[in-house]
Amino acid sequence: MQQINLKYGRTEIPFEYDETKIEILGDFHFEPSLTDAQIGEKLNSPIGCEPLETIVGPDETVLVVVPDATRRSGAGQIVNLLVRRLIANGTAPHQIAAIFSTGIHRSVTEEEKQEVLTPFIAQRVKTLHHDARDLMQIVRVGETSGGIAVELNRALFDFDHVVLVGSVSFHYFAGFTGGRKLVCPGLASAGTISATHKLAFDCDAKDRRAGVGTGLLDGNAVHETFVEAASFAKISFSINTLLNDAGEITGLFCGDWQASHKLACETFAEQNTIKIEEKRDLVIVSCGGYPNDINMIQAHKSLEGASHVCKDGGTIILLAECRDGLGRDDFLNWFEAKDSGELAAQLCEKYQVNGQTAWSLLRKAEQFRIEAVTSLKDAALNAMRIKRSETKKRDECGYIVPNGGRILIKT
Repeated sequence: MQQINLKYGRTEIPFEYDETKIEILGDFHFEPSLTDAQIGEKLNSPIGCEPLETIVGPDETVLVVVPDATRRSGAGQIVNLLVRRLIANGTAPHQIAAIFSTGIHRSVTEEEKQEVLTPFIAQRVKTLHHDARDLMQIVRVGETSGGIAVELNRALFDFDHVVLVGSVSFHYFAGFTGGRKLVCPGLASAGTISATHKLAFDCDAKDRRAGVGTGLLDGNAVHETFVEAASFAKISFSINTLLNDAGEITGLFCGDWQASHKLACETFAEQNTIKIEEKRDLVIVSCGGYPNDINMIQAHKSLEGASHVCKDGGTIILLAECRDGLGRDDFLNWFEAKDSGELAAQLCEKYQVNGQTAWSLLRKAEQFRIEAVTSLKDAALNAMRIKRSETKKRDECGYIVPNGGRILIKT
C-alpha cells in the first residue's frame, strides 16, 4: 500500500491506496518559484507593448485590479514590486489604488485583503471593494455586439491607467481564468455578469453551449463576450501568473492584456493537460486545498475535472472543506427541482449565475455516485444528492487527482 497526502482546506488528509489499482493523475513536482529579480526581468520585456514605466507618466494615477480570496495569484509579490517601480517612476503612493475583482462573490475580509496584497501594501495603498449590485459604483459604457449591456465599476474610468494582475488556470466554461475575467465578470454589474454567464447555457438543448468548456477560447461565446466587455475599460498593462501547488509564481506573462493572457493560457494548457487511455470506476479528487475548496461553488470546478475520467455510474470522492459553506445562501434552492431537466427549465425561465453551477452539479450527481469529505452538514449534502464519504479504502480501479481544478484530462 502507498500513501498520498491530499490537500483539504489548509490541512492535508492521508489516503492509502493500492498502486496496482490506483493511478495518480497530475501529481506534479514543485517547480521553483520566480525571484523578484526574475519577475523584474519579465516586466522589463513585456509582450506586445512598452514597459509599464514607459506607459505610465509621472503623476498619472494607476488602478491595480487583483483577484479576491477565492483565487491564488501571487498578487502580493507582484503588486509589491509594481508599487515600488511606479513610485520610482514618479507616481506617488496616493495616486495608486487596488480594487478586488469580486464579481458577485462576497467582499474580501480585512484578513483576506492583507493575504492577497500583503500587509505592507494593504497599509500603504488605497483599496477599493467592488459591489456588483451597488448602482452608485456602476456605469454603463456600451453594449456588446450581441446586445448585452456592458456595465462596469466606474473606478476603471476614474484612473489614468488600469493594470490587471491575476493567475491563469482552467475554468469549466470560460476556458481559462485571468485576463479579461478580472474586468468582466470581476468588476461588472450583476446584470452584465448574469447576461454574459447565460451564454454558457443552451436553452434549446438544455445543455452546455457548444464551444464552451474547459481550456477552450476560440469559438467560446463566454470568453469572446468577456473580451468584448473588458475592451471598454482602459487597460494599459496586464500581468498573468502561473503558480505551483504551493501558490508560488513559476511563470509570468505580461504586457498587452490580450496577447499576454493568450500566451499564458497556451503555456498553462501545455503544462497541465493529461491524456488517459480509459475512464475508471473510482476517482478520488482534491480541490488542491484552500482557497480552491473555500465553498461548494468553487469546489465544483474540481468535481467537473474528475467527471471527465469517471465511468458512468462510478464513484467520485470529493475532498472539499467548504469553510465558507456553499458560497451562496440561496444555492440549495435550485436543488428543490426533481432532476436536472427540471432545474434546466427553471434556469432558462429565470437565469441566475449560480443556478448554472447547481445544474452542472446535479447532473453529475445523476451520472455518478458522489461522496464528499467536507465540513458541510448532512442536510446540505442530501439536498445536492451527495453522500458523506465513510471510507478511505476502496477496491475499485481508479484514479487519484490531487488538484482537480488544475488539470485538463482527455481520453
